[in-house]
Amino acid sequence: MKELLLGNQAVARGAWQAGVSVVASYPGTPSTEITEAIALFPEVRAQWATNEKVSLEVAFGASLAGARSMVCMKHVGLNVAADPLFTASYTGVNGGLVVVVADDPGMHSSQNEQDSRDYARAAHLPMLEPSDSQECLDFTRYAFALSEAYDTPVLLRLTTRVAHSQSLVEVGEREMPPLKEYKKDVAKNVMMPAMAKGRHVALEARMERLSRDVNEGGCFTIQDGSEELGIVTSGIAYQYVMEAVPDAKVMKLGMVYPLPLEAIRNFAAQVKRLVVVEELEPFIQNQLLAAGIPCEGKELWSIQGEYTARGIAKALGREVAEGMAPQEGLPGRPPVMCPGCPHRGTFYVLHKMGLTVLGDIGCYTLGAAAPLSSIDACLCMGASIGMAMGMEKARGRDYSRKTISVIGDSTFLHSGMTGLVDAVYNGGHITVGILDNSITGMTGHQENPASGKDIYGNPAPAVSLEEVCASLGVQDIHVVDPFDLKAAEKEVRAALDYDGVSVVIFRRPCALLKEVLRNPKPPVVITDACVKCGMCMRIGCPAITRDADGMHIDATLCTGCGLCVGLCPSKAIAEGGKA
Repeated sequence: MKELLLGNQAVARGAWQAGVSVVASYPGTPSTEITEAIALFPEVRAQWATNEKVSLEVAFGASLAGARSMVCMKHVGLNVAADPLFTASYTGVNGGLVVVVADDPGMHSSQNEQDSRDYARAAHLPMLEPSDSQECLDFTRYAFALSEAYDTPVLLRLTTRVAHSQSLVEVGEREMPPLKEYKKDVAKNVMMPAMAKGRHVALEARMERLSRDVNEGGCFTIQDGSEELGIVTSGIAYQYVMEAVPDAKVMKLGMVYPLPLEAIRNFAAQVKRLVVVEELEPFIQNQLLAAGIPCEGKELWSIQGEYTARGIAKALGREVAEGMAPQEGLPGRPPVMCPGCPHRGTFYVLHKMGLTVLGDIGCYTLGAAAPLSSIDACLCMGASIGMAMGMEKARGRDYSRKTISVIGDSTFLHSGMTGLVDAVYNGGHITVGILDNSITGMTGHQENPASGKDIYGNPAPAVSLEEVCASLGVQDIHVVDPFDLKAAEKEVRAALDYDGVSVVIFRRPCALLKEVLRNPKPPVVITDACVKCGMCMRIGCPAITRDADGMHIDATLCTGCGLCVGLCPSKAIAEGGKA
């Protein structure tokens, strides 16, 4: 039976067919849909973990107990999970353990373009890379078998275009392997220095065996073509190559680490010109050159961004087909906070107060964009609190009275708590704003430990942010509705004046949550009263526009949140039905 599946959905299906029992993840685009899809299979115990490190530790525990397990994350999430990842490479596995990582060439929803293939080499782990949804399913199944056959975690790398593209997939039934016996093995599983030294030897022996076997394992395909040009590629780049130069001789790699170097050497001997086509870093190219296999690659195109069939054809001196040309005149679509977004009130207040705002990862990062123009810096998950502490240490207490860090509820639980502990412990004088919108918003409304529901939507213990902050030693805690602009400003000023660590919880649910009711009668502009001052435009609501005739509110976009009503100094915006 065939189904049309996203790459992410196909990974989930492949894991289910392979008999996965436990899946733990933290949502991160472009990987999120994998865990959402696997949660639909009742045989699998799935969960949203507080962060990627915890999710990998949960999956490793399940593997240790003898079950097949999987963990899914985006590329920067692998940084968070790197600590257990590198040591799990030493211990090996019991039940198969697959780590899915989704890279984001082009940075569609990410703060950098790191190449996760470098983790495979650094951690000495095999990595597979599918090029379409069928391979997403097949490679996921193979990854579990490979994990158990070589006693190793296996990395499965996706990129945005593979994760979010649909193609037909031949699906099958679930094959449930028996739970492997758990045996206490201190030498294998307790990584104290004496044992770790022995496991490092075992790791290197495993990689040597893998490097030999991959040349004969068939985890690559060769498409015949002209001997004038041979291309080595993998993943989504293969699809671009087949469109750009269909007459070339192509070697598609399914395993990108370790490489089948001898098989590539034999392939190179069959062509006059060898080119490596890979997005981001010259990962494959550098290994070929180091092995003495002459090839071209990154000198033909950039290490930045996504590739296209058009760009590949042009770089190789081929005629660019008409269908490859980009459409002209398409309108730009900059990212913007949704109408009714609770963060809009927060950033309006912070901008009005002229504060230095240290941001974090989430929807609220859009607070950096005009007209709110509030955020001064954004580094990584949880960094806003540490940055505020560092700025206070560098510039003193007077500067910290004009500085606030902002962090979402899910991000605070992910990695903000440790920064808050550090600030309390080290006698900091900083103010932290927790933007509590009751959900993990940016990745598509996943539950988190503070939302009161688990991945299945069932009731779960809801962590109290106030009690967490108090338990970490914070003595000055404020809670306010960010749409009450006067109250929000008052609470922020009080927090900034406090000598010590203070927290302001801006609490209002995401406007897109189904339990948040849309006002059926949105505000209206009273044309005669409008003085065209533009004050309503300062909140950056996409439902409000301005032209020569004045201000307008698009009723199809407006949620009726009422923020603009309270903001208008001339009372020219009235609540629905009251004009």
